[in-house]
Amino acid sequence: MNDWPQGWSDDNRGPRYGRGSGGAQPEGARVMRQVQRGPAVPPGRSPYGTPGPSAPPRGAGVPQQPSYVDGQGYDDYDSGYNTGQVYGGGGPGGPDEPHGRGPRPAPNWRRRIKLTALTLVTVLVVTSVATYFWADSKLNRDVDLSQVIDRPETGEGTNYLIVGSDSRKGMTAEDKKKLHTGSAEGQRTDSMMILHVGANGDTLVSLPRDSDVAIPSYRGSTSGKVYPNQGRHTKLNAAYAEDGPTLLVRTIEFNTGLHIDHYVEIGFGGFAKIVDAVGGVEMNLDKGFKDKWSGADFKAGKQTLNGEQALAFVRTRHAFAASDLQRTKNQQKFLSALAHQVATPSTVLNPFKFYPTMGAGLDSLTVDKDMSLWDLASMFWAMKGVSSGDGTSMNMPIAGSSGGNLLWDKAKVKTLVDELKNDEKVTVSGD
Repeated sequence: MNDWPQGWSDDNRGPRYGRGSGGAQPEGARVMRQVQRGPAVPPGRSPYGTPGPSAPPRGAGVPQQPSYVDGQGYDDYDSGYNTGQVYGGGGPGGPDEPHGRGPRPAPNWRRRIKLTALTLVTVLVVTSVATYFWADSKLNRDVDLSQVIDRPETGEGTNYLIVGSDSRKGMTAEDKKKLHTGSAEGQRTDSMMILHVGANGDTLVSLPRDSDVAIPSYRGSTSGKVYPNQGRHTKLNAAYAEDGPTLLVRTIEFNTGLHIDHYVEIGFGGFAKIVDAVGGVEMNLDKGFKDKWSGADFKAGKQTLNGEQALAFVRTRHAFAASDLQRTKNQQKFLSALAHQVATPSTVLNPFKFYPTMGAGLDSLTVDKDMSLWDLASMFWAMKGVSSGDGTSMNMPIAGSSGGNLLWDKAKVKTLVDELKNDEKVTVSGD
């Protein structure tokens, strides 16, 4: 007795045969939709593609396999199993067959190292060239030393006149108040130094601003007119105030007999910016001092000076008995420390510190028309050498004073100038 008299029913299908089916005849074999069978085997051939019995002979080929498709009849689909090329493997004969990929060759490290080195060198060269032209374009070459008349002959080595002026150019009222510069009209020189760079050691000689000098005949920097020597004596910084850098160079050359090859000047604001850009300069002070005029207020011991403090330090003179001479010593000490700080690896190798420092320095400098970056670099490294003890730093030898002006020791000055002209080791000392 059939428990299912009506049997199973499918949509669009007749009755089925078998358990649960109401049909009297067995249903025909069904073909799975996912498999497409190959062509029927012809009579007299085995399913293995060879004539004879159906048993596969030794070494017989593999029967054709059905193609698996997604029930849609894509006859051209090939998964790779029919040819034996599975997951990028070789052909039927293995990796040595034409269709095989074979083992991956070992990397050529020598070639890779050469390409990396070449790339680094190229980047370094391009960066260096770009930096050079960028820096060269920022130099203010405003001083024309060809206007200086009756110049002494050049000697051995190179002589730089380094000037710190009280220029307030570009400074706001707030800057002047913060830096205690005042608002005086005109320009004067707060510091003057001759840096001799030669083969027998570098020498830095400070020229006190109160030095007594004779104003010689000179050509006006603006008018071009030649003004005759009238036998006037005045303080050295007054020469700059009268007709600027060219008269200052002319006056120094006339009173010393030493040829000045290059001129470098920096003002108040630029000096403070350089110090701040480098992150401050470390100083070790023997004793503390205060000066309301410059804003100085320092304690003894090691400390790092920012731009405002550094400017107060190099300008202070009212806090000392020998005001001008002590100030020149402080200026030498600080400039040497600044050069040493700029040349440290933490500054040179750090582009985020190096370029702002260089930019602040170059924007702040006024140099002569013949000054190149190489000349400026030579001056900088000489300053660093002096601070490291490889050179000599001194004041111009002083014999006394008259009317508030400092009188040079003429005999010692002559010996000093002769040694510098001949690029000999300096034997003269100054206070």
